[in-house]
Amino acid sequence: MKKSGIALLCLVLVLFMLLLTSCSKMGKSSAGDTPTDTATALRIVQTGTHGVETSFAQNYPPPLVYDQNELIIIADVHNKGNFDVNAQDCFVQLTNFDPNIIPGINTVRSCAESMNLLEGKNVYNLEGGYNQLEFRSSGVRLPDGVFEYNPTLNLVTCSKYQTKASPLVCVDPLFYQIASQQKSCTPQSVVYGTGKNTVGGQGGPVGVSSVGVNMIGGGSSGASKAVFEINVRNYNSAARVLSPDSELRNCGGASLSYTDFDKVRYEVRLSGGSSGNCKPADGLVRLTNGQGKIVCTFNIHGTTAYETPLQVTLDYNYIQSQQKAVKIIKTPQ
Repeated sequence: MKKSGIALLCLVLVLFMLLLTSCSKMGKSSAGDTPTDTATALRIVQTGTHGVETSFAQNYPPPLVYDQNELIIIADVHNKGNFDVNAQDCFVQLTNFDPNIIPGINTVRSCAESMNLLEGKNVYNLEGGYNQLEFRSSGVRLPDGVFEYNPTLNLVTCSKYQTKASPLVCVDPLFYQIASQQKSCTPQSVVYGTGKNTVGGQGGPVGVSSVGVNMIGGGSSGASKAVFEINVRNYNSAARVLSPDSELRNCGGASLSYTDFDKVRYEVRLSGGSSGNCKPADGLVRLTNGQGKIVCTFNIHGTTAYETPLQVTLDYNYIQSQQKAVKIIKTPQ
């Protein structure tokens, strides 16, 4: 009887442990059941070359419409980057049609209409935020004697965006004083826009592609300087970069001038919050053929080489568009 009781007790304990294990698994976060899964999710969030993108919903509008019928156009708006966009910082504009033929459409709409915030992708939402906008005309009217109208409708997305990059760089206060064999790292250029952990940008259309590192000085007085050449690139050829001060609400119209294009505001800091002397001095880097350069100099103190993140924040607007042809024909009498 004693052996039977011990066996029964062991069985109860085993069942209890199995129940605890099962409950523990059920309670884990959907972001990843293991540390490896969570790391993968973070990598997905921190990479990519897209921001807010808009497309025509399937069959809205249809390819063929009779006049005197209503016309419904639906835009799918998707934030594929990792920056949260407020309602006043992103707009979709419908252009390239005659408002006398297709009347009554509210042509400018916020990307985050009825939502206030169109969130970017994060570890809990790897796809990013999504919204739909409806552009409706109650009735299409062809002028007398006109039997067909073939506009190519244009959906223009104008959005504010931000990219944060933190490439790991090596700095060495005594670069010329100690043999390299005794150092934990060596200052050298870092390719940041590609590679295992950063394939395809840093979660936005614009990002850091590489960082060059050069040390100046290195004497015992502690007067060493690190010079960083930070290369900035527009990774998304479909997105035209605009100045962060450009008008967003009507950027698909006539509100833009040539001075609004290809400017990115930047901020560069080393770990610990220190800021350096950077050029261009006005804080705006100009992109030529989609690329630009920032040069920053920091004072480096200490007696040992070490690796540290170089924190780069890029602020910009951009414009992107999608087209769809539609045929409007006279309703048979």
